[in-house]
Amino acid sequence: MRAARAHPERLRAFIEKEARAAGFDAVAVTAPDATPMASARLAHFLREGRHGSMAWMEETAMRRARPRTLWPEVRSVIMLGMNYGPEEDPLPLLERKDRAAISVYAQNRDYHDVVKGRLKEIAGKLAARCHADVKVFVDTAPVMEKPLAEAAGLGWQGKHTNLVSRELGSWLFLGSIFTTAEIPPDAPERDHCGSCRACLDICPTDAFPAPYQLDARRCISYLTIEHKGPIPREFREKMGNRIYGCDDCLAVCPWNKFARTASEAKLKARDDLKAPRLEGLLELDDAAFRAFFSGSPIKRIGRDRFIRNVLIAAGNSGDAGLVPACERLLRDDSPLVRGVAVWALSRLMDRQAFVALTRQEQADETDGEVMAEWADALAQKREAIH
Repeated sequence: MRAARAHPERLRAFIEKEARAAGFDAVAVTAPDATPMASARLAHFLREGRHGSMAWMEETAMRRARPRTLWPEVRSVIMLGMNYGPEEDPLPLLERKDRAAISVYAQNRDYHDVVKGRLKEIAGKLAARCHADVKVFVDTAPVMEKPLAEAAGLGWQGKHTNLVSRELGSWLFLGSIFTTAEIPPDAPERDHCGSCRACLDICPTDAFPAPYQLDARRCISYLTIEHKGPIPREFREKMGNRIYGCDDCLAVCPWNKFARTASEAKLKARDDLKAPRLEGLLELDDAAFRAFFSGSPIKRIGRDRFIRNVLIAAGNSGDAGLVPACERLLRDDSPLVRGVAVWALSRLMDRQAFVALTRQEQADETDGEVMAEWADALAQKREAIH
């Protein structure tokens, strides 16, 4: 282990300067043991099964809750925030049913690559200056960035469990530099939510069992990104046209009046991802999907899960013009896609046409899950008559 030799205050000023030069909008320091409540909160979250199918959270719980378990030599944690504020409010797009709503953070380059590259620049300069060891982390490692950012004073975890900044609102990517250098910590931020419930009340799937608690199994971000199988029917209509993530609880936060648009070009929305047409997205095969989303975080969920999400949006659109595209997907290689295509068509076609389609298509279907979708869709059609 290498120890720091630079004067702590001068070192802190150096870090601040380099962070701003690298494009970060906020930087602060905390101690690795400054989040004593994080372990109990994580344990409660896991005990309640609110992590859904994200088994990796349980597997890495010990390291996630206690930074020194992840790296015993760490003495200071530098938390950095990069603003990704959108150019316009994302909520009005939810009313344009023929268009897809993609979470603001995923409308351009994968932020993991952008942020991690900048963190490495700063960490390299820090190591050279003070002869300390460093490690950088961005989201994918077992690090609880939000509690650490709150302890460092970058903001506080709001009732939606996301970080909120008085200076930047809700649109912040977080990254951390763990180091063996001894750096004076900043004061933690206090909670400024007050009696506001805007983020809780806007959630379309009631994913917050209580303020400051999230049940990921009901969260549209989890369902569209992390969940691998068919999305439970109870959530499909509530998803609306959200095909990748959900920004509702972030966008409605009153502290966004202080937010500003992203200055990093790689985080500004691509024009073709601001409000893409559902019809065009339904046409994507695997090769076209990979090409269209090259460098995007959306690519990691794969074409089949993505088309699953788009089909749900199609089913919610009320646009009968999407029927041909959905029908073609009844013969897709993926049972996941075929099953949700059934659901979408049951929403877009009248009963007579859908029953006729059922007789035509069911004879060739062998997957049990898809057959269950047909049976459920027909049952829903019959109930609608009575």
